[in-house]
Amino acid sequence: MQQPYWLDTHPIKFPPSNLALTDPDGLLAVGGDLTPEWLLKAYSKGIFPWFNEDEHILWWTPNPRSVLFIADLKVRKSLKQAIRKQQFKITLDTAFSETVQNCAKITRPGQDGTWISDRMYKSYQKLHDKGHAHSVEVWQKEKLVGGLYGVAIGKVFFGESMFSKASDASKIALVALCGQLSEWGFNIIDTQVETAHLKSLGAQLITRTHFESLLKADTVKEFLPQKWHLTYNWEAVYLNTYHNEQ
Repeated sequence: MQQPYWLDTHPIKFPPSNLALTDPDGLLAVGGDLTPEWLLKAYSKGIFPWFNEDEHILWWTPNPRSVLFIADLKVRKSLKQAIRKQQFKITLDTAFSETVQNCAKITRPGQDGTWISDRMYKSYQKLHDKGHAHSVEVWQKEKLVGGLYGVAIGKVFFGESMFSKASDASKIALVALCGQLSEWGFNIIDTQVETAHLKSLGAQLITRTHFESLLKADTVKEFLPQKWHLTYNWEAVYLNTYHNEQ
């Protein structure tokens, strides 16, 4: 019976992705570490960690892969109306820690607990401190009501998790992120595994081979690690940028 590969903490090296288990989730390896170097190497190869607190580190590379091509973002009529009300303020990298902690606490259908353990949180905080991990925050009356976070390498954004405490808040975070990434010349957001929520926003399934070819092209594009700031009026331009649905 096929088994995932065991990784030592050194060297930082993953086996070829085609050696992952053949189920769609694609478990590839166990072990290694969660240092920034390990995480950046993993994401650049289309691999991400996902494990419970009492488990070894598990590394995954799904096939097929859920990806949102930014130009294909779908903005439904109800979401369009929510944006037009201008009840929300968007920031980037202003409350990374709080965003990750809210993602860890949010209740999700079919999940018992969270994979965002204290160890995972500290690892992504280190990535954020180095300018590789980023958050989008949605504020309503000075209260954080939604957001998402992920990792950027070159001109690919690897989404990790999102949360919402107000109607449409996480969707608005994604709309704002897509607009900003488009402004910077990004083409794709890795959404990892398919969910009905992401599919409704335009995410689609592609093969692992296709996904890895996109990574090879876009992760090498120059975009220096840094703290992110909004550089455009996302509310004013989103309607002209994305597909809109009833």
